[in-house]
Amino acid sequence: MKTEAITIKTRAEESMNAQTMIDVRHLNLHFGEGNKQNQVLFDVNFTVGKGEIYGLVGESGSGKTTVLKCLAGLFTHWQGELQLNGTPLTHNLSPARCRQVQMVFQDPYGSLHPRHTIGDILEEPLAIHRIGERERRISQLLDKVGLSRTFRDRYPHQLSGGQRQRVAIARALILEPQVLLLDEPTSALDVSVQAEILNLLAQLHQEAGLTYLLVTHDLGVIAHLCHRVAVMQHGRILETLPIEQLVSGKADSPYTQMLVQGSQRYSREMAQLVAVF
Repeated sequence: MKTEAITIKTRAEESMNAQTMIDVRHLNLHFGEGNKQNQVLFDVNFTVGKGEIYGLVGESGSGKTTVLKCLAGLFTHWQGELQLNGTPLTHNLSPARCRQVQMVFQDPYGSLHPRHTIGDILEEPLAIHRIGERERRISQLLDKVGLSRTFRDRYPHQLSGGQRQRVAIARALILEPQVLLLDEPTSALDVSVQAEILNLLAQLHQEAGLTYLLVTHDLGVIAHLCHRVAVMQHGRILETLPIEQLVSGKADSPYTQMLVQGSQRYSREMAQLVAVF
């Protein structure tokens, strides 16, 4: 784990509210039709409490990001039951749902329009939802994510990777959602910048009481930011455990134990062993 490079100074240690914010029951998803149909999610079940930071970890292709996209409304042909704050989600993306849950994508450059200024990028959601006081909201949010108001007139290519990710986080927060879906939010950044973004996410979580569903490959990120973690493989959740149990090496699943060992040291033999699971 990259524990020496990640220095989260703030973390919510208080117990989470008993209220469930995200409830996923028997989530299944297929792509294709007929003989070419391929199932990618198999009966996925988990709950996330209000104010909790919940992690999804697993190898590439395990279905982590697919779960996020179902919750975000980017995939609409899922089967099962999804609820946000006690309200069942339909297969249609409503304005109310967009204001309740937002997603921060892995690639901050690819997720920002290259020909729009930062001010335009942040103003667009406000215009779509007909929210007023746009100048004040944009200026306050830039300050909150650690960017000066002079960034409003810049374009994404004029920003560093860390600055672009701060803009992506600001865009996700501009509608004041209750839930942030975080898809590998630091994987495209240098290690030193990763720590800054994780610190920012921890600070925003404490200030606004947000609920996070975080996807990552990095168990160091999970250990420093999350309260609980679900381990996924081949579209299924193998186990869910408190972060203390993961860090202490007391996972039940052999696959989870293998992931922990692989994150602590790399060898050709370890890589081959993980590949056969």
